[in-house]
Parts: sequence; structure tokens; C-alpha cells
Amino acid sequence: MRKFWKREPTVNENADKPSSGNVLKMVTLRNGQFFCFDGKLYESDIVRACIRPKVKAIGKLVGKHIRDDPKAGGLKVNPDANIRFLLSEPNPYMTGQQMQEKVANQLCLNNNAFILIVRDENGKPMQLYPVPCVSVEAKYNDSGELFMKFLYGNGKTGVFHYSDIIHLRQDYNDNDIFGTSPIPVLTPLMNLIGIMDQGIVNAIRNSNVIRWLISFRQSMRDEDIKKYVQNFVDNYLAVESTTFGAAGIDSKADIQRIEPKDYVPNAMQTEKVVDRLYSYWGTNKKIVQSSYTEDEWTAYYEAEIEPVVVQMHQIYTVALFSRKERGFGNRIVFEANNLQCASLTTKLAFQAMVDRGAMTPNEWRETMNLAPIEGGDQPIRRLDTQVVNILEDMLNKMNGENYVQMTALMGQLLKNAYLEMHGGGEKNET
Repeated sequence: MRKFWKREPTVNENADKPSSGNVLKMVTLRNGQFFCFDGKLYESDIVRACIRPKVKAIGKLVGKHIRDDPKAGGLKVNPDANIRFLLSEPNPYMTGQQMQEKVANQLCLNNNAFILIVRDENGKPMQLYPVPCVSVEAKYNDSGELFMKFLYGNGKTGVFHYSDIIHLRQDYNDNDIFGTSPIPVLTPLMNLIGIMDQGIVNAIRNSNVIRWLISFRQSMRDEDIKKYVQNFVDNYLAVESTTFGAAGIDSKADIQRIEPKDYVPNAMQTEKVVDRLYSYWGTNKKIVQSSYTEDEWTAYYEAEIEPVVVQMHQIYTVALFSRKERGFGNRIVFEANNLQCASLTTKLAFQAMVDRGAMTPNEWRETMNLAPIEGGDQPIRRLDTQVVNILEDMLNKMNGENYVQMTALMGQLLKNAYLEMHGGGEKNET
């Protein structure tokens, strides 16, 4: 992708010495057979469970190009086919939903996510690629322009102008460029979970160690010792033994029971550690296990997903459009149909919004998981709401000369609307 980069940073003697705090280490995904926390957050089942609802919700966002210019015909949705394809098919290898999920994973794991904008010779965005990097370094040239130097997993590097990067970030605090890394906060918790898991595994393994020790009071041959021990096991430890748990020995040996001393954390301790991870990612058990109610999902959406949606609105708009284009009302929005998880009663209540033109029939049908219908993209108005508008217009036109006629007409309109709503009687012509 280097061939698409048109602006080389000016080389200076301090270029390889970034200022303190401007190098970001990313959480990378490396292969390993056994998980023991060393920065590989994504290899933990608890971590994946915590971030998956947020990742899936961000992946379901639908990006749209909006142009709101009163001088050019008012508001238009997806007026530019190139931008529409860019949002739905960002590159030849992934769809918009897949790229948004990949970026959301990086955002949750690193509090930073980067998307490279590949432009044509005229500077128009043509493709979008998530940047799979190991570390990121902020660099400035002599003119003060900011560049991002990415180190990839294969050891290669890439340098791109910051204006060609869509940079999403969370926990934006002590650094001017990057969001604060979660590693210092999560390292103690992940180490603790790793130790607890290993303790349980070791306890299971130690369940097969020696439980009985037979001490013989006189010297015996090895084969006699093995025969004596085998007889003891067959007679007293076997499941099908007829001695009913009672054991007897002669004066040749002493038998001692050995109790294992392995420590296994109790359920309450384990749940408290997991709850701390839930709290860090702003989730809970019901969200993770998809057993939430409508109100619980709404609270989670507003706290965790909506801030990312707002950030995506603004970052995509600034990155994909010039200042002049933004001045003509061009912007990117990401729609989230949060009504999919609403109850049937709530969905049916939205028919009132359809009657009043606030929603189109197809928008309402989408919440019910129904296919769109022909003509369903046009807003409709109920008769009684139309009457209200007519009455308001007549009141504005009423004066001292026509008030009698206007009053009669208004009364007739209200009567007709009443009969229309209740389906009875014949309407009078006005």
C-alpha cells in the first residue's frame, strides 16, 4: 500500500527519536497452545465474552452518506455511489460489517484502532483497510505535520500521513494522540485469572496421586510388596469390593491415608474477579449471555455503543470529506437499529409514528424483521392529523368578516374526521 502514499515525511536527525509517550504498543494475537497472560488478551474466553456484544453491535451499524444542502435540493441519502460502495465494500477482502467488527475488536483490546484510507490521484477515497500493527509511533516532519509509523507483525513498517488515517480511540486522557492502553489495568486481573485456572487444572491432575501409604515393618522383596499392595487395592479400594469400605491389616505393615492439600478458589472469589472484568468493559452477565431485557440492552447501548457511534460519525466525516465538502452538508452517519431487541409491544406502539409520518412503513417493517414493500419508503399521514393541519391554516386565515363561514367549515371538518375514525354515518361534502 506504500505506492498510494504521496507525501513522504521530511527526514531529520530526530525522526527516529520520538518524544516520550508517543509510542503505542498494541495487543497482538499470537499462536499458543496454552494461555498464560502475556499480553494476548484475545486468547482469553472471558475477554472475548466481554467484548463480543459490543463488537457485534458495532458491526451491525449501517454507514450512510448524507448531503444536507438546501440550495441543492435539500437532504439526500447516499447521493455519491463511490462513498456508498466505500462504506459497504471498503476493500476487496471484507465487507463493511466485517471491517467494523475487526476495528471494534482492536478498539476494545487497545483503546486505539486505525483504518488506512487509500486515495486516487485526485485525493478521493477509494478503499479502506484496518491496520494490523504491533506498535504505532507518532512522528512529525519539519513542517509540523503528523505521521503514523506502523510496525507490522512481519517486521516491516509503514508510514502514513495522519490525514489518511481514521483513528478511533477510547480512554483518551494523558496522551495527545493515543488512547490510554488497557494493559497496565488488565495485567493484574488476567494474571490472577490465569493462576486460578492453573490451580484448578493442577488440583485435577493431583487427584491421581498416591492417597494411601503402606509402611512395612520388615524387609520384603519388591515383588512381595507389589503383591501385598495390589491385594489391598483389590480387596478394599475397588468399587466392586465386598468389604463395604472396611479394611483389615496384619502386623506386617502400617497404613496411612494421605490427604491432598491443593488450593482451589471458591466460586465467590472467581465470580468477583470476573465481575471486575465485566465492570472494566461496562458489561454484565446478562449482556454476555444474551439474556437481557429491553431496558437492560438500552442501558448498555447508551453507555458503551452509542459513544463509539458518535465518534465514528465525526471521524469518518472529517477523514473522508474536505472542509469545503463538509461546508456543503456532506457527512457520514452510522445507523443502529436498536429496536431489533425491543419487545413486540414496543414495536407495535411505533405504528403511531408511522401514522404521523415520523417513520416510513418500511422503517417500521424493518423493526419487525419484515421485507420492505413497494411504496413503503414514502411517509404517510393519518386523516385526523391532516385535519389538524387544515384547522391551523383556517385559524390563521380567519378575520372579522369570514369568521362565521370559517367556524362552520371547521365544525364540518371535525364531524367528518370523527365519522371517518369511527366508521359510521355519511360524510358531508365541504
